[in-house]
Amino acid sequence: MADALLGPAEIRELAARLGVAPTKKLGQNFLHDPNTIRRIVTAAGLTADDVALEVGPGLGSLTLGLVGAVRHVHAVEIDPRLAAALPETVTAAHLTVHNADAMRVRGADFDPAPTMLVANLPYNVAVPVVLHLLAELPSLRGGLVMVQKEVADRLVAGPGSKVYGVPSVKLAWYAEARAAGKVPPAVFWPVPNVDSGLVAFTRRDPPPGVDRTDVFAVVDAAFAQRRKTLRAALAGWAGGAVRAEELLVEAGISPQARGESLTVAQFAAIAGAAKLSPTGGKLSPSDRQPEGVDS
Repeated sequence: MADALLGPAEIRELAARLGVAPTKKLGQNFLHDPNTIRRIVTAAGLTADDVALEVGPGLGSLTLGLVGAVRHVHAVEIDPRLAAALPETVTAAHLTVHNADAMRVRGADFDPAPTMLVANLPYNVAVPVVLHLLAELPSLRGGLVMVQKEVADRLVAGPGSKVYGVPSVKLAWYAEARAAGKVPPAVFWPVPNVDSGLVAFTRRDPPPGVDRTDVFAVVDAAFAQRRKTLRAALAGWAGGAVRAEELLVEAGISPQARGESLTVAQFAAIAGAAKLSPTGGKLSPSDRQPEGVDS
């Protein structure tokens, strides 16, 4: 089984043997189409020297495709039964299985250091996982993730789009993202009731001179009330609407603009203006949204 990709029959037989039933709680939808697996591996643009990081390998469908394409594969699986069974399905020596929560892993957990994130991510945690891994693993040069189509659209959206929001800006802080195709429900077991989308991204340097936490606080405040102008939306963060207007003008941004029209560089400019100001904007921890949450 280690040399062949898993089809529907193999997936169901393996799940039955392990006593595994997919759960909504863990967002488990097992990929069982070899052509889709080959498509993902090809679209990821992997090289033989890459070290792939896979989150949620499940029964090993994508893992089998990855081990034939890269130098090493790290598979992070939160379900202990699946983590224990994966080395029996994928017998490659260059596979390391981590029975862990992807939201808790750190760079020190991986040797060799991952260079590419390639994963079929659980729909319910996709955005926080991507942002966490990019923050914790500077060794990642890029990746390709499969997520719910609606989430994929948000991740790749640009300023002015109706779906541009917190995930769009925060991913843009780390990387340049692009849509890499749609995946139909029929290639999964159980069959989800939505399409999936592929998102490819390439790491780039963030805007200089500002701290990520400060910029993300501005982003969260700007999108907490999407219909409001930035002068109003940033009032709580800045310490008042008048102060928000002053910082926006200093950053070269119209106080009447809205968050969905700004690039990540413009959000960074606002945070930079506050940093240089003796009474710059500060949002209390209780007012902040977690990374990846869109309003």
